[in-house]
Amino acid sequence: MIKAILVFNNHGKPRFMRFYQHFPEEKQHQIVRETFHLVSKRDDNVCNFLEGGSFIGGSDYKLIYRHYATLYFVFCVDSSESELGILDLIQVFVETLDKCFENVCELDLIFNMDKVHYILQEMIMGGMVLETNMNEVVAQVESQNKLEKSEVGFSTAPARAVSAVKSMNLSDFPRNIVDLKVQNLSHFA
Repeated sequence: MIKAILVFNNHGKPRFMRFYQHFPEEKQHQIVRETFHLVSKRDDNVCNFLEGGSFIGGSDYKLIYRHYATLYFVFCVDSSESELGILDLIQVFVETLDKCFENVCELDLIFNMDKVHYILQEMIMGGMVLETNMNEVVAQVESQNKLEKSEVGFSTAPARAVSAVKSMNLSDFPRNIVDLKVQNLSHFA
């Protein structure tokens, strides 16, 4: 089971954190710091698996990571997960981000946190892997984007209605429509 997903830059600044096990906020930051120190000291020629640190659960947990440009993508998993499967999942996650943001960079993660969370939720929920097909995830993200764009029209509808009423000249209406009272509407209910 996946316990946490951490993305931080070469300087150890967290850019994305998702914990599937509850930790207090201070402990989460300690986990990020410890994970950064464990991962950043490793040579590029060594394998991408290592034992979890003391904060994340010790020897029963593994840190599986990939280093892309200025970002480290680290998955903290328990011993039941396949290391190669998680490496593949990291690759799919990064490729999906790259496809959704067109050459993803650190700033995309910072300024589009909700979209990154949505992409991850399409792939992983509750620490369990749901989907590893990048095309399926991208299709869901695109349909979500279309839905959000269509809702933009609904959110501006009240403002358009108010401006339309303000621009109406009520003196053109017959007087009895303007003086319509609520009690006159009771027979319609």
